[in-house]
Amino acid sequence: MGYLSPSEIAIAVVESGKKKVNLSTLSLWILGILAGVYIGFGAHLFTVVTQDLSKYLGCGFAKFLGGSVFSVGLMLVVIAGAKLFTGNCLLLTGVLTGDIKFREMFHNWVIVYIANFIGSVLLAIIVYQSGIWKMNDMNAGIAALSTAFSKVNLSFQEAFCRGIACNWLVCLAVVLAMAGKDTISKIFGIFFPIMAFVASGFEHSVANMYFIPAGLFLKNDLIFVNVPGIGDMAIRLTWDSFIMKNLIPVTLGNIVGGAFFVGAAYYFVYLRKNKQ
Repeated sequence: MGYLSPSEIAIAVVESGKKKVNLSTLSLWILGILAGVYIGFGAHLFTVVTQDLSKYLGCGFAKFLGGSVFSVGLMLVVIAGAKLFTGNCLLLTGVLTGDIKFREMFHNWVIVYIANFIGSVLLAIIVYQSGIWKMNDMNAGIAALSTAFSKVNLSFQEAFCRGIACNWLVCLAVVLAMAGKDTISKIFGIFFPIMAFVASGFEHSVANMYFIPAGLFLKNDLIFVNVPGIGDMAIRLTWDSFIMKNLIPVTLGNIVGGAFFVGAAYYFVYLRKNKQ
């Protein structure tokens, strides 16, 4: 066949995980930073494309197009090669089979998570300094601020549940990409689940490492001081609210959605009997 069967995918997930935990620490840092940048590219593209699209095409179609362009981020991660925390939640499959030690998984998660954060914030700084947010009479910047503001005003429950659904789809995108044996198959395998999670409004911790810092940098720019509605956003959009009201609950939800609802599920269905 031109693709892997579900049982073959489960084996591939374990083999891929074994390679990830055996990478050098330096390689993990570099590849993690690159993944943060790649997801940031997708997030920035989402902002540019959707900044004023809903008033012309409607909210639903604007979200569909936003999700479509955002998918380039995971395509870059998977095909160009980088290490993304949310995708690495699948390492739990290897832990359950005994091929990966828990401390190896945890070590990988911590380094990749921090590296993803560095890469995402790095791109947010570059985009801010580029001034590209001034396009369309500053609508791009206002859209970035509004996105960041909305994300730090979710309840813990909302952010956590959106995080679960998000990484359930992201890890399925990774699984479908593994199933494909050629680049086009991998692109299509990634596109649909990623488009679905973004269009649905779910929350991705690494994407938010770009979205929210981008808003945090913009809120202090003097250009936005007199823009109606920006004052309230500026007061409530802080690094504390970013971490406490979004990043922590979304990250926990991402772990549940990816590690347990995909990684553990595939283990119990396809690998547990083989182990026994």
